Amino acid sequence: MIAAFRRLTSEAGLLSVFASRTIRGVLRRPFELREIVHQIVEIGWRSLPLVVMSGLAIGVVLSMHTRATMDRFGAEALIPTALAIALLSETGPLMTGLLVAGRVGAGIGAELGGMKITEQIDALESLAVDSFHYLAVTRVMACMIALPILTTVMNFSGLIGGYLAETVISGVSLRAYFWQAFQDIAFADYVLPTLKTTVFGFIIGTVSSYLGYTATGGSEGVGRASTRSVVLSSMLLIVVNVVLVRIIQMLVRDHAL
Repeated sequence: MIAAFRRLTSEAGLLSVFASRTIRGVLRRPFELREIVHQIVEIGWRSLPLVVMSGLAIGVVLSMHTRATMDRFGAEALIPTALAIALLSETGPLMTGLLVAGRVGAGIGAELGGMKITEQIDALESLAVDSFHYLAVTRVMACMIALPILTTVMNFSGLIGGYLAETVISGVSLRAYFWQAFQDIAFADYVLPTLKTTVFGFIIGTVSSYLGYTATGGSEGVGRASTRSVVLSSMLLIVVNVVLVRIIQMLVRDHAL
């Protein structure tokens, strides 16, 4: 028990050091723009079909559940508004983070783990290339840039899914649906929850890069790094989301006052 606790605290300390080093690397030149753009394509563009299909499905399901509740109180007109609030404030950002953690986190962990096991990272260092900055920092920055964009796509897809469900049931027009959806939505209701996904991107990129960068044990080590990247980044994302939601609520409340 004591040995397990020591391993846990040691791992947390090493991850914290890695994260602080990553933050310094994000703010330091060279920025490796070509590699960042390449990673944004890999992380963002290739995740787009998954995000769109998930958003449509989530929108349809949320619309059906919301209608089942609103029908009891005769408040069917509030369904688009309730759906928009649910998507923009929490469902969209959190689901996007978890989806990207599952797809991208595993990929980064396996890719960097494979490079570590096959000594490709050592080869880069021998060529006077800052492997940490080129491999880890660029992936973290790409995650931080891609997550808000993917969240916006998730939100829009969810609203379209909700519209498809509503128009089949009630025949509401697209214009009326979106007018009802956004009539009570403030700009901060979209911006703040979307911006918090940059933190999600930092968590996913940092955790996955750290586990891949420190992988040992051959092909089994690569598999462990991939699996642990998904599990640990998802757990941290959910825990940090609780804190960020509370911070956003305090900011919105202070702004309203």
